[in-house]
Amino acid sequence: MRNQALLNAIIENAIDGIITINEKGIVESINPSACRLFLYNPEEVIGKNISMLMPSPDREKHDSYIENYKASGIPHIIGHDRDVLGRKKDGNIFPFRLGVSEVKFEGERIFAGFIHDMSHQKEAENRLMQYTQHLEELVKDRTQTLNETIEALTVTQEEVSNTLEKEKELNKIKSRLLSMASHEFRTPLSTIQLSTALIQRYVEDVNNPKIETHIHKIKSAIANLTAILNDFLLLEKAESNKIILQVSSFNLQDFIKEVIGELKLLTKKKQKIICVSSTEVAFVKLDKNLLKNCIINLVSNAIKYSGEETEIELWTAITDNAITINVKDNGIGIPEEDHKHLFEAFFRAHNTGNIPGTGLGLHIVSRYVSLMKGTISFKSAIDKGTLFTIELPRYD
Repeated sequence: MRNQALLNAIIENAIDGIITINEKGIVESINPSACRLFLYNPEEVIGKNISMLMPSPDREKHDSYIENYKASGIPHIIGHDRDVLGRKKDGNIFPFRLGVSEVKFEGERIFAGFIHDMSHQKEAENRLMQYTQHLEELVKDRTQTLNETIEALTVTQEEVSNTLEKEKELNKIKSRLLSMASHEFRTPLSTIQLSTALIQRYVEDVNNPKIETHIHKIKSAIANLTAILNDFLLLEKAESNKIILQVSSFNLQDFIKEVIGELKLLTKKKQKIICVSSTEVAFVKLDKNLLKNCIINLVSNAIKYSGEETEIELWTAITDNAITINVKDNGIGIPEEDHKHLFEAFFRAHNTGNIPGTGLGLHIVSRYVSLMKGTISFKSAIDKGTLFTIELPRYD
């Protein structure tokens, strides 16, 4: 009696639904969980054919399923779980996982069905599918203008990525192409630059402002093209892992003064570059070439994106563990929505307007700082200037 009471308690309090039927398909018992699932009271189900809880076409075929099993003895669903649909009292259809077992009791066959509601899981799957479809639609809408380019690039990528050797060969070709283009462009640029300097000297006595204006434009264009070529070459070296750290010990303050001396030639009218050291320690161990490129990029940007009669500040600090270099300007600033993309290759802030640039400088700086095991960060706001901070580890 105690075992029977325990068994009844387990069935009555089971989370999943449990229904038993006889070999004619008539319901003999149904537990509370199954009643809640199908929205029936026990007396509405017990004594009725189990098919009342099924939607079409299973409702009409259920009795034949039992007869086929009784005739053939081959179980198709007994002892296996499968996902099926149930029909509630209100007519709603819901999914559940059904496990059926057969019990022989007092000379009769009893079938017990164990019902696990799958409604919440299916709803979650449907929501996930809808969300995925929605995302796909958004992506499709926003990238429609790029589809042809992406397809072309995909085809090209598939063709050149068939083997590792093809990919390596492609990189070699790109490297040679960039190197060749750089050298081929530099020769005519040098000729133009030399000719411009000669013309400027020849017309010194003419005193014609228009000639001076055009000569200045030519020099500016040459400088921009040279900077673009340099950026592409530096990017190619960084991406092909051709850069090898060459660490040496040097006086940081003397080094920065030397670099700033070169950059002063690029300043606008009455722009000032102020250099300050907040420590007496001067010697550091770093890669001078990489550091020089970082400082030139940051200060050049500060000059380019700041107006005339402004100050550009550069200050350093050295502790036992770190070397800090700060570059601050009072220029146009960087829009907040552009902050997360600032160090990406070929990205330029939306407020740069007609100011020339490739969008490679800060990407190269971040790569160089990373090679030196350091970090770079910034603070900026529209029309309030920008502060870049480079943190590098200090080694004895």
